[in-house]
Amino acid sequence: DGAAAVPGPAAVVEALWDLVWAGVVTNDGLGPLRARLGASGGRRQTGTTHAARRQVARGRPMLRGLGLRAGATARPVQPAQLVRADGAGRWSVLPDREAEPTLRAHALAAQLLDRHGVLTRAVAPAEGISGQFGAVYSVLAALEQAGTVRRGYFVEHLGGSQFALPGAVDQLRAAGQAAGAEHDGPAGQQRTTVLLAAADPANPYGAALAWPPSTSVGPAASGTDVGGVGPAPRGHRPGRTAGAVVVLVEGALVLYVERGGRTVLSFTDDASLLDPAAAELASTSRSGRLGRLTLHRVDGADLLDRATLASPVALALARAGFATTPRGLRVPTGAR
Repeated sequence: DGAAAVPGPAAVVEALWDLVWAGVVTNDGLGPLRARLGASGGRRQTGTTHAARRQVARGRPMLRGLGLRAGATARPVQPAQLVRADGAGRWSVLPDREAEPTLRAHALAAQLLDRHGVLTRAVAPAEGISGQFGAVYSVLAALEQAGTVRRGYFVEHLGGSQFALPGAVDQLRAAGQAAGAEHDGPAGQQRTTVLLAAADPANPYGAALAWPPSTSVGPAASGTDVGGVGPAPRGHRPGRTAGAVVVLVEGALVLYVERGGRTVLSFTDDASLLDPAAAELASTSRSGRLGRLTLHRVDGADLLDRATLASPVALALARAGFATTPRGLRVPTGAR
């Protein structure tokens, strides 16, 4: 009666995934991850993800409860036992994280340079490293002295202390020359349009750059927070939130769609920018990657109002294939 209960296979798998989210355990294949994120396992892991991240320090003691030690692999399951797809494969304990502060700062600096291309202090709040950027800055300065990193004023309005790898500087120069050639070329050329998650590091707005003013949001204030938007008198505000998306045309922010796809903000009245942005939004909606997208409001106004339907952004959405329904604007199923 005093013996401890032996955890079942399901409990072991859940414990393993708690350790995965804590960065303590890994698997030798991607099959379990695909199964976990699929229809059968995706919903079950969401409730433990954030809690596990908050309890990284508690991850190592959990290994002892599973009979594991650092550098060891889990015991193979007996063939007669049924193994869940998200628990298959071989599991192993990751090595301890580097404890030397300088080496950790160097690794973080390299990661940020690779992620952002041009690195400034402005990205620290969005990356959640405001308290660590001083150490990163010292590493960047040392790398500049060694000739590994360049410091300069590469991007206008991005601040004075900008760091970049030599390859990134060359790419910026080439992109600037290409943009100048396109500007001098024939009109009507196709514009580069990208739809991104608002929190994607490739989206500079709300991180390195302040959010530009939209129809419903006043001019961006100085001293903005992580979201990049100052106090606004009315309307919705853009932010780097999960589930929200942005549409960039030639690097300029044109559309922002809030999480859930009910509200869209526009940042220009120029049809030459709105049309490709609306077309990209419609194409992504048709693919199903945004779910059932039904737009209810644009720039703080009801999309079904007659005046709103005549606005530049609503007209661009209509030209892209969005149709008026009793609930709002939606791309018809099967439309091309």
